[in-house]
Amino acid sequence: MSNYPIQHIAMLSVHTCPLATLGGKETGGMNVYVRELARELGRRGLTVDVFTRSQDSRIHRISRRLGDCVRVIHLPAGPEAPYNKNLIYDHLDEFVGGVRAFAEAEGIRYDVLHSHYWLSGLVARDLRVAWGTPIVHMFHTLGELKNRVAQMPDELEPPLRIACEGEIMRFADRLVAATALERDQMAALYGADPTRVSVVPPGVDLDKFRPLPCEEARARIGLPPDHHMVLFVGRIQPIKGIDSLIRAMALVLERRPALRDHVSLSLIGGADNATPDSEMARLKTLREELGIGDLVTFLGSRDQDTLVDYYTAASMVVVPSFYESFGMVALEAMACGTPVIASDVGGLSLNIADGFNGYLVASGDVEELAYKITLLLTQDELRRQLGRQARAWSEGFSWQIIADETLAAYDLASGRVPGDYAAQQNGQAAQEYAERTCP
Repeated sequence: MSNYPIQHIAMLSVHTCPLATLGGKETGGMNVYVRELARELGRRGLTVDVFTRSQDSRIHRISRRLGDCVRVIHLPAGPEAPYNKNLIYDHLDEFVGGVRAFAEAEGIRYDVLHSHYWLSGLVARDLRVAWGTPIVHMFHTLGELKNRVAQMPDELEPPLRIACEGEIMRFADRLVAATALERDQMAALYGADPTRVSVVPPGVDLDKFRPLPCEEARARIGLPPDHHMVLFVGRIQPIKGIDSLIRAMALVLERRPALRDHVSLSLIGGADNATPDSEMARLKTLREELGIGDLVTFLGSRDQDTLVDYYTAASMVVVPSFYESFGMVALEAMACGTPVIASDVGGLSLNIADGFNGYLVASGDVEELAYKITLLLTQDELRRQLGRQARAWSEGFSWQIIADETLAAYDLASGRVPGDYAAQQNGQAAQEYAERTCP
């Protein structure tokens, strides 16, 4: 038994499983967040049950891959197959019934409901009606902000999502924002009460994501010693701004043709090459039109153990998104000692200290992006210095610190004064992150 007031946590991740391979259509930073937070809370002796929708009737209903105290529970809700996440709304009653039946069969009374993404927030509301359990909710992305940067009609989030996000802002006992900027956006766009919002950034596993011997990492992924790899990691979607990155690479090579034999762009994420979707096909056409088809490689999904080698082997990681609530890829890359060039948007604006651990550029600014890529390709000592400072910056975001701040949010949702948790003694970085200015 742990010494925490909170003992049993129901974590809700309806539309995506924290155990799923990253880089697919609906798998990314939120999956990492749920998985690593649950794992860290479990290490402290807390019981964490993560409820998610079953997408395959053949898998085990209950998995303990995240530790002895953590269970990932797959519940039927609609077709047990990959499914349009917006259509899951019609099956939430089935999911709620599955959670209630599981808790009754196990004889568990949960102390807090921690819901992730808007669909899970609606499940939490119905469970609170049944149990009286307080709700802590994190959106991870906001529909209003995604719609503001959408470039095509099919990228727009449905009005239902926007309306439901507003409801959750009003009924949740505690909201979690990844940054102070996101907290302010929640207040401005949805009318959320900022006094009920805890600012808790995502964390990074500093034991997994760490600087490795570069030569060894390059050898494991088959990269020549004298080669520069520019790396993108994320879902293959228009909102990620990958076309800007491909255009910037073409511009770099046009202006520095001597680099052509020593530079490549690798993109990790999305569907595999055997089943490209429309965005993947569009980007592949673009690379051919720009004459760099031989230098731009789509690698498909990679697990996080392999990602460490790619981050370490890369000369830089580029995050050219039009919107990121936080940008966990940037944090993982920095923890590996790799500098990041990122769009000056959302959480990236706070997480990248321009000229200290990487560079910020205006989203869609191909000229500036090409200039910064060229700078890091040609200035070896600058690249190494930014990498060292990136690793130092990342050390304020361990999952131990993030778990402390999350437990404090649980206390506030339950009407308690936040406890004095262990890592608060030497890790105020996560709380201070809410207001601090980058060096």
